[in-house]
Amino acid sequence: MERIPILRMGDLLLVTIQVDMHDRLAMMLQDDLTARIVKEQAKGVLIDISALDVVDSFIGRMISNTAAMARVLDASTVVVGMQPAVAITLVELGLALTGVKTALNVERGMALLGKNYL
Repeated sequence: MERIPILRMGDLLLVTIQVDMHDRLAMMLQDDLTARIVKEQAKGVLIDISALDVVDSFIGRMISNTAAMARVLDASTVVVGMQPAVAITLVELGLALTGVKTALNVERGMALLGKNYL
């Protein structure tokens, strides 16, 4: 079964989505990520979506919900690498991604999380 890898960098978790997301994969990522936040006592999560050309309403809600769950588990979330078409689609769908910080790239995302790993 296909899974998205979650890498640990100190007290951060790094998720790079390199495949087209479908609903089941998105739910598995959400479950895996929340479990890893608790297991690793992570303080931050960086989700790189630069490879995604399309984000539908379900995936948009999943990203927002995952960030909310991370916040409850005492971890900040930054989404990086959003393509312009994805941003346009999310706005047109009315998905504000409330509580989700965004950055143009991984370097800026790490800076937003207050880390200097790069």
